[in-house]
Amino acid sequence: MDKIILIPDSFKGTMDSLTICGIMEAVVRQHYPQAHIVSLTVADGGEGSVDSFLHALGGEKITLRVKGPRFEDLDAFYGLVDQGRTAVIEMAACAGLPLMGDKKDPLASTTYGVGQLMLDAASRGVKRIILGLGGSATNDGGCGAAAAAGVKFFDRAGEPFIPVGANLHLIDKIDLTGNRLMQSGIEVIAMCDIDNPLYGPKGAAHVFAPQKGASETDVELLDAGLRHLATVIKEELGKEVDLLPGSGAAGGMGAGAYAFFDASLEAGIEVVLDLLRFEEVTRDANLVLTGEGKIDGQSLGGKVVVGVARRAKKLGVPVVAIVGDIEDPVGPIYSEGVIGIFSINRLAIDFAQARQRSHHDLALTVDNLMRFIKQLGI
Repeated sequence: MDKIILIPDSFKGTMDSLTICGIMEAVVRQHYPQAHIVSLTVADGGEGSVDSFLHALGGEKITLRVKGPRFEDLDAFYGLVDQGRTAVIEMAACAGLPLMGDKKDPLASTTYGVGQLMLDAASRGVKRIILGLGGSATNDGGCGAAAAAGVKFFDRAGEPFIPVGANLHLIDKIDLTGNRLMQSGIEVIAMCDIDNPLYGPKGAAHVFAPQKGASETDVELLDAGLRHLATVIKEELGKEVDLLPGSGAAGGMGAGAYAFFDASLEAGIEVVLDLLRFEEVTRDANLVLTGEGKIDGQSLGGKVVVGVARRAKKLGVPVVAIVGDIEDPVGPIYSEGVIGIFSINRLAIDFAQARQRSHHDLALTVDNLMRFIKQLGI
Protein backbone atom coordinates (compact mmCIF):
# COMPACT_ATOMS: atom_id res chain seq x y z
CA MET A 1 0.00 0.00 0.00
CA ASP A 2 1.90 3.02 -1.27
CA LYS A 3 -0.66 5.84 -1.16
CA ILE A 4 -3.94 6.26 0.70
CA ILE A 5 -6.38 9.17 0.45
CA LEU A 6 -8.43 10.08 3.54
CA ILE A 7 -11.48 12.19 2.72
CA PRO A 8 -14.30 11.73 5.28
CA ASP A 9 -17.22 14.02 5.92
CA SER A 10 -17.93 14.94 9.53
CA PHE A 11 -20.05 12.66 11.71
CA LYS A 12 -22.64 15.22 12.73
CA GLY A 13 -22.70 15.83 16.48
CA THR A 14 -19.73 13.54 17.03
CA MET A 15 -16.51 14.23 15.10
CA ASP A 16 -15.48 16.75 12.47
CA SER A 17 -13.59 15.81 9.32
CA LEU A 18 -10.22 16.95 10.70
CA THR A 19 -10.60 14.79 13.81
CA ILE A 20 -11.61 11.77 11.75
CA CYS A 21 -8.65 12.20 9.40
CA GLY A 22 -6.31 12.37 12.38
CA ILE A 23 -7.62 9.14 13.88
CA MET A 24 -7.59 7.34 10.54
CA GLU A 25 -4.04 8.42 9.73
CA ALA A 26 -2.66 7.38 13.11
CA VAL A 27 -4.10 3.87 12.75
CA VAL A 28 -3.14 3.43 9.10
CA ARG A 29 0.47 4.38 9.90
CA GLN A 30 0.66 1.56 12.45
CA HIS A 31 0.14 -0.90 9.61
CA TYR A 32 1.69 0.97 6.68
CA PRO A 33 4.35 3.26 8.17
CA GLN A 34 5.93 4.03 4.80
CA ALA A 35 2.70 4.84 2.98
CA HIS A 36 2.04 8.31 1.59
CA ILE A 37 -1.15 9.39 3.34
CA VAL A 38 -3.06 12.41 2.07
CA SER A 39 -5.75 13.88 4.34
CA LEU A 40 -8.41 15.96 2.60
CA THR A 41 -10.82 17.45 5.12
CA VAL A 42 -14.26 18.31 3.80
CA ALA A 43 -17.44 19.96 5.02
CA ASP A 44 -20.89 20.44 3.53
CA GLY A 45 -21.03 24.22 3.64
CA GLY A 46 -22.08 24.54 7.25
CA GLU A 47 -20.04 25.19 10.38
CA GLY A 48 -16.43 24.14 9.92
CA SER A 49 -16.30 24.55 6.14
CA VAL A 50 -13.76 27.37 6.18
CA ASP A 51 -11.40 25.53 8.53
CA SER A 52 -11.70 22.38 6.42
CA PHE A 53 -10.72 24.20 3.24
CA LEU A 54 -7.86 26.02 4.95
CA HIS A 55 -6.51 22.78 6.42
CA ALA A 56 -6.67 21.01 3.08
CA LEU A 57 -5.42 23.84 0.87
CA GLY A 58 -3.64 26.33 3.08
CA GLY A 59 -4.50 30.00 2.90
CA GLU A 60 -5.49 32.84 5.17
CA LYS A 61 -8.31 33.25 7.65
CA ILE A 62 -9.82 36.74 7.61
CA THR A 63 -11.66 38.02 10.68
CA LEU A 64 -13.82 41.13 10.71
CA ARG A 65 -16.69 42.79 12.54
CA VAL A 66 -20.08 42.28 10.89
CA LYS A 67 -23.73 41.99 11.83
CA GLY A 68 -24.91 38.80 13.47
CA PRO A 69 -28.30 37.13 13.07
CA ARG A 70 -29.93 39.65 15.45
CA PHE A 71 -28.28 42.64 13.74
CA GLU A 72 -25.81 42.72 16.61
CA ASP A 73 -22.09 43.35 16.04
CA LEU A 74 -19.88 40.27 16.21
CA ASP A 75 -16.59 38.94 14.92
CA ALA A 76 -16.97 36.59 11.96
CA PHE A 77 -14.54 35.14 9.43
CA TYR A 78 -13.95 33.63 6.03
CA GLY A 79 -11.03 31.99 4.25
CA LEU A 80 -8.85 33.00 1.32
CA VAL A 81 -7.45 30.06 -0.66
CA ASP A 82 -6.04 29.42 -4.12
CA GLN A 83 -3.44 32.21 -3.67
CA GLY A 84 -6.14 34.67 -2.71
CA ARG A 85 -8.20 34.13 -5.82
CA THR A 86 -11.02 32.31 -4.01
CA ALA A 87 -12.91 33.23 -0.84
CA VAL A 88 -14.67 30.51 1.14
CA ILE A 89 -17.54 31.83 3.24
CA GLU A 90 -19.73 29.79 5.55
CA MET A 91 -22.87 31.73 6.30
CA ALA A 92 -23.02 30.00 9.69
CA ALA A 93 -20.11 32.23 10.77
CA CYS A 94 -22.43 35.21 11.14
CA ALA A 95 -25.95 33.81 10.59
CA GLY A 96 -25.65 30.41 12.23
CA LEU A 97 -28.23 28.85 14.51
CA PRO A 98 -25.88 28.49 17.51
CA LEU A 99 -25.40 32.27 17.49
CA MET A 100 -29.06 32.67 18.50
CA GLY A 101 -28.56 30.85 21.79
CA ASP A 102 -31.83 29.91 23.46
CA LYS A 103 -33.80 32.65 21.70
CA LYS A 104 -34.20 31.28 18.19
CA ASP A 105 -36.35 33.47 15.96
CA PRO A 106 -36.44 32.91 12.19
CA LEU A 107 -38.98 35.74 11.89
CA ALA A 108 -36.41 38.36 12.90
CA SER A 109 -33.00 36.86 12.06
CA THR A 110 -30.93 38.20 9.17
CA THR A 111 -28.25 37.23 6.67
CA TYR A 112 -26.96 40.81 6.56
CA GLY A 113 -23.54 39.81 7.87
CA VAL A 114 -23.14 37.29 5.05
CA GLY A 115 -23.31 40.13 2.54
CA GLN A 116 -20.72 42.06 4.54
CA LEU A 117 -18.33 39.10 4.41
CA MET A 118 -18.86 38.80 0.66
CA LEU A 119 -18.18 42.51 0.12
CA ASP A 120 -15.00 42.37 2.17
CA ALA A 121 -13.78 39.44 0.08
CA ALA A 122 -14.60 41.39 -3.08
CA SER A 123 -12.57 44.35 -1.82
CA ARG A 124 -9.54 42.05 -1.61
CA GLY A 125 -9.72 41.24 -5.29
CA VAL A 126 -11.01 37.66 -5.22
CA LYS A 127 -12.26 36.21 -8.48
CA ARG A 128 -14.60 33.68 -6.95
CA ILE A 129 -16.67 33.27 -3.79
CA ILE A 130 -17.69 29.85 -2.57
CA LEU A 131 -20.66 30.35 -0.28
CA GLY A 132 -21.54 27.55 2.11
CA LEU A 133 -25.28 27.29 2.71
CA GLY A 134 -25.74 25.40 5.93
CA GLY A 135 -26.49 25.74 9.62
CA SER A 136 -28.40 28.98 9.26
CA ALA A 137 -30.72 30.60 11.79
CA THR A 138 -32.47 32.59 9.09
CA ASN A 139 -35.48 32.56 6.80
CA ASP A 140 -35.08 35.86 4.97
CA GLY A 141 -34.52 34.50 1.45
CA GLY A 142 -31.05 36.05 1.41
CA CYS A 143 -32.51 39.55 1.42
CA GLY A 144 -30.33 40.64 4.33
CA ALA A 145 -27.16 39.70 2.48
CA ALA A 146 -28.44 41.46 -0.62
CA ALA A 147 -29.21 44.61 1.37
CA ALA A 148 -25.66 44.64 2.75
CA ALA A 149 -24.36 44.43 -0.82
CA GLY A 150 -26.41 47.46 -1.84
CA VAL A 151 -29.68 46.00 -3.09
CA LYS A 152 -32.64 48.18 -2.16
CA PHE A 153 -36.02 46.79 -1.08
CA PHE A 154 -39.11 49.00 -0.99
CA ASP A 155 -42.58 48.53 0.43
CA ARG A 156 -45.79 49.69 -1.28
CA ALA A 157 -45.38 53.17 0.18
CA GLY A 158 -41.98 53.44 -1.48
CA GLU A 159 -40.12 53.24 1.83
CA PRO A 160 -36.83 51.28 1.88
CA PHE A 161 -36.35 48.55 4.47
CA ILE A 162 -34.24 45.47 5.19
CA PRO A 163 -36.47 42.41 4.88
CA VAL A 164 -36.47 39.59 7.42
CA GLY A 165 -38.68 36.54 7.55
CA ALA A 166 -41.57 38.34 9.22
CA ASN A 167 -41.91 41.09 6.61
CA LEU A 168 -40.99 39.49 3.29
CA HIS A 169 -44.61 39.93 2.27
CA LEU A 170 -44.14 43.71 2.36
CA ILE A 171 -41.60 43.77 -0.49
CA ASP A 172 -43.01 45.60 -3.49
CA LYS A 173 -39.97 46.73 -5.48
CA ILE A 174 -36.35 45.58 -5.75
CA ASP A 175 -33.57 47.84 -7.04
CA LEU A 176 -30.29 46.15 -8.04
CA THR A 177 -28.53 49.26 -9.30
CA GLY A 178 -26.47 49.63 -6.13
CA ASN A 179 -25.47 45.98 -5.95
CA ARG A 180 -21.71 46.29 -5.49
CA LEU A 181 -21.10 42.56 -5.54
CA MET A 182 -22.64 42.02 -8.97
CA GLN A 183 -20.83 45.10 -10.25
CA SER A 184 -17.52 43.48 -9.29
CA GLY A 185 -18.10 40.59 -11.68
CA ILE A 186 -17.12 37.97 -9.11
CA GLU A 187 -18.28 34.42 -9.73
CA VAL A 188 -20.41 33.14 -6.84
CA ILE A 189 -20.88 29.42 -6.24
CA ALA A 190 -23.32 28.37 -3.55
CA MET A 191 -22.61 25.00 -1.93
CA CYS A 192 -25.97 23.33 -1.55
CA ASP A 193 -26.54 19.75 -0.43
CA ILE A 194 -30.33 19.82 -0.48
CA ASP A 195 -32.70 20.22 -3.41
CA ASN A 196 -35.68 21.65 -1.56
CA PRO A 197 -37.71 24.31 -3.38
CA LEU A 198 -38.17 27.76 -1.92
CA TYR A 199 -41.68 27.32 -0.54
CA GLY A 200 -44.46 24.76 -0.14
CA PRO A 201 -44.60 21.50 1.86
CA LYS A 202 -40.96 20.70 1.04
CA GLY A 203 -39.80 24.31 1.12
CA ALA A 204 -37.51 26.22 3.46
CA ALA A 205 -40.12 27.20 6.03
CA HIS A 206 -42.03 23.94 6.36
CA VAL A 207 -38.98 21.69 6.45
CA PHE A 208 -36.36 23.72 8.28
CA ALA A 209 -37.95 26.65 10.14
CA PRO A 210 -39.32 24.54 13.04
CA GLN A 211 -35.80 23.61 14.10
CA LYS A 212 -34.95 27.31 14.01
CA GLY A 213 -37.68 28.09 16.52
CA ALA A 214 -40.76 28.63 14.34
CA SER A 215 -44.23 27.70 15.56
CA GLU A 216 -46.86 26.29 13.18
CA THR A 217 -48.28 29.79 12.76
CA ASP A 218 -44.79 31.16 12.13
CA VAL A 219 -44.16 28.54 9.47
CA GLU A 220 -47.24 29.59 7.52
CA LEU A 221 -46.23 33.26 7.71
CA LEU A 222 -42.66 32.50 6.62
CA ASP A 223 -43.80 30.26 3.79
CA ALA A 224 -46.20 32.92 2.50
CA GLY A 225 -43.39 35.46 2.67
CA LEU A 226 -41.05 33.30 0.59
CA ARG A 227 -43.83 32.68 -1.92
CA HIS A 228 -44.35 36.44 -2.21
CA LEU A 229 -40.60 37.01 -2.55
CA ALA A 230 -40.49 34.58 -5.47
CA THR A 231 -43.29 36.49 -7.19
CA VAL A 232 -41.56 39.85 -6.77
CA ILE A 233 -38.21 38.43 -7.94
CA LYS A 234 -39.90 37.16 -11.10
CA GLU A 235 -41.68 40.47 -11.73
CA GLU A 236 -38.77 42.74 -10.86
CA LEU A 237 -35.71 40.73 -11.87
CA GLY A 238 -37.11 38.30 -14.42
CA LYS A 239 -35.77 35.27 -12.58
CA GLU A 240 -37.78 32.23 -11.55
CA VAL A 241 -36.71 30.75 -8.22
CA ASP A 242 -39.90 28.90 -7.25
CA LEU A 243 -38.84 25.39 -8.20
CA LEU A 244 -35.11 25.94 -8.52
CA PRO A 245 -33.47 22.92 -6.81
CA GLY A 246 -31.74 24.14 -3.68
CA SER A 247 -33.54 27.49 -3.60
CA GLY A 248 -34.93 26.54 -0.19
CA ALA A 249 -31.49 25.98 1.31
CA ALA A 250 -30.58 28.04 4.37
CA GLY A 251 -33.95 29.72 4.77
CA GLY A 252 -34.17 30.60 1.09
CA MET A 253 -30.59 31.83 0.84
CA GLY A 254 -30.23 29.56 -2.18
CA ALA A 255 -32.89 31.56 -3.99
CA GLY A 256 -31.40 34.85 -2.85
CA ALA A 257 -27.87 33.92 -3.94
CA TYR A 258 -29.20 33.02 -7.38
CA ALA A 259 -31.47 36.06 -7.72
CA PHE A 260 -29.28 38.78 -6.22
CA PHE A 261 -25.72 37.54 -6.93
CA ASP A 262 -26.17 35.40 -10.06
CA ALA A 263 -24.85 32.47 -8.06
CA SER A 264 -24.85 28.93 -9.34
CA LEU A 265 -26.27 26.36 -6.91
CA GLU A 266 -24.05 23.31 -6.93
CA ALA A 267 -23.73 20.11 -4.93
CA GLY A 268 -21.32 20.84 -2.11
CA ILE A 269 -19.15 17.79 -2.61
CA GLU A 270 -18.61 18.58 -6.29
CA VAL A 271 -17.40 22.07 -5.41
CA VAL A 272 -15.12 20.65 -2.74
CA LEU A 273 -13.61 17.98 -4.99
CA ASP A 274 -12.96 20.49 -7.75
CA LEU A 275 -11.22 22.89 -5.38
CA LEU A 276 -9.16 20.08 -3.82
CA ARG A 277 -8.13 18.87 -7.30
CA PHE A 278 -9.27 15.42 -6.26
CA GLU A 279 -8.45 13.64 -9.52
CA GLU A 280 -4.91 15.00 -9.59
CA VAL A 281 -4.25 13.96 -5.99
CA THR A 282 -5.93 10.56 -6.21
CA ARG A 283 -4.81 9.31 -9.61
CA ASP A 284 -1.91 7.19 -8.27
CA ALA A 285 -3.53 6.13 -4.98
CA ASN A 286 -4.16 2.52 -3.94
CA LEU A 287 -7.15 3.22 -1.70
CA VAL A 288 -9.56 5.96 -0.68
CA LEU A 289 -11.07 5.96 2.81
CA THR A 290 -14.15 8.14 3.10
CA GLY A 291 -17.19 8.23 5.37
CA GLU A 292 -20.12 10.09 6.87
CA GLY A 293 -22.28 9.90 9.95
CA LYS A 294 -25.10 7.97 8.30
CA ILE A 295 -25.25 6.30 4.93
CA ASP A 296 -28.61 5.55 3.33
CA GLY A 297 -30.54 6.00 0.12
CA GLN A 298 -30.24 9.78 0.37
CA SER A 299 -26.47 9.47 0.09
CA LEU A 300 -26.97 8.97 -3.64
CA GLY A 301 -28.24 12.52 -3.89
CA GLY A 302 -24.82 14.13 -3.71
CA LYS A 303 -23.33 13.40 -0.30
CA VAL A 304 -19.63 12.97 0.33
CA VAL A 305 -19.26 9.18 0.09
CA VAL A 306 -20.98 8.80 -3.26
CA GLY A 307 -19.48 11.98 -4.68
CA VAL A 308 -16.00 10.72 -3.84
CA ALA A 309 -16.74 7.21 -5.07
CA ARG A 310 -18.03 8.34 -8.45
CA ARG A 311 -14.86 10.24 -9.20
CA ALA A 312 -12.51 7.60 -7.79
CA LYS A 313 -14.27 4.90 -9.84
CA LYS A 314 -13.33 6.72 -13.04
CA LEU A 315 -9.71 6.58 -11.88
CA GLY A 316 -9.91 2.89 -10.99
CA VAL A 317 -9.19 3.57 -7.31
CA PRO A 318 -11.24 1.52 -4.79
CA VAL A 319 -13.22 3.33 -2.11
CA VAL A 320 -14.12 2.11 1.38
CA ALA A 321 -16.71 3.96 3.46
CA ILE A 322 -16.45 4.05 7.25
CA VAL A 323 -19.68 5.38 8.72
CA GLY A 324 -21.71 5.74 11.87
CA ASP A 325 -25.00 4.16 10.85
CA ILE A 326 -25.95 2.06 7.84
CA GLU A 327 -29.59 2.25 6.83
CA ASP A 328 -31.16 0.11 4.13
CA PRO A 329 -31.24 0.27 1.21
CA VAL A 330 -27.59 0.89 0.38
CA GLY A 331 -27.20 -1.63 -2.45
CA PRO A 332 -27.04 1.02 -5.21
CA ILE A 333 -24.11 2.69 -3.44
CA TYR A 334 -21.85 -0.24 -4.26
CA SER A 335 -22.40 0.30 -7.96
CA GLU A 336 -21.04 3.85 -7.58
CA GLY A 337 -17.55 2.60 -6.73
CA VAL A 338 -17.75 1.81 -3.01
CA ILE A 339 -16.32 -1.66 -2.41
CA GLY A 340 -17.19 -1.86 1.28
CA ILE A 341 -19.19 -0.05 3.97
CA PHE A 342 -18.24 -0.47 7.62
CA SER A 343 -20.03 0.92 10.67
CA ILE A 344 -18.04 2.04 13.70
CA ASN A 345 -20.95 1.14 16.01
CA ARG A 346 -19.74 -1.94 17.84
CA LEU A 347 -22.44 -2.20 20.50
CA ALA A 348 -26.23 -1.92 20.45
CA ILE A 349 -26.42 1.32 22.45
CA ASP A 350 -28.18 4.63 21.89
CA PHE A 351 -26.50 7.62 20.29
CA ALA A 352 -25.90 9.48 23.56
CA GLN A 353 -23.67 6.61 24.68
CA ALA A 354 -22.19 5.79 21.28
CA ARG A 355 -20.92 9.32 20.69
CA GLN A 356 -18.89 9.14 23.91
CA ARG A 357 -16.84 6.26 22.51
CA SER A 358 -16.88 7.24 18.84
CA HIS A 359 -13.17 8.14 18.66
CA HIS A 360 -12.19 4.78 20.11
CA ASP A 361 -14.64 2.83 17.95
CA LEU A 362 -13.48 4.59 14.79
CA ALA A 363 -9.88 3.66 15.55
CA LEU A 364 -10.84 0.03 16.16
CA THR A 365 -12.81 -0.13 12.92
CA VAL A 366 -9.93 1.27 10.85
CA ASP A 367 -7.56 -1.11 12.62
CA ASN A 368 -9.73 -4.10 11.69
CA LEU A 369 -9.90 -2.94 8.09
CA MET A 370 -6.13 -2.50 7.84
CA ARG A 371 -5.52 -5.93 9.34
CA PHE A 372 -7.84 -7.46 6.76
CA ILE A 373 -6.18 -5.64 3.87
CA LYS A 374 -2.71 -6.64 5.06
CA GLN A 375 -3.80 -10.28 5.31
CA LEU A 376 -4.74 -10.10 1.64
CA GLY A 377 -1.21 -8.99 0.88
CA ILE A 378 -2.19 -5.64 -0.58
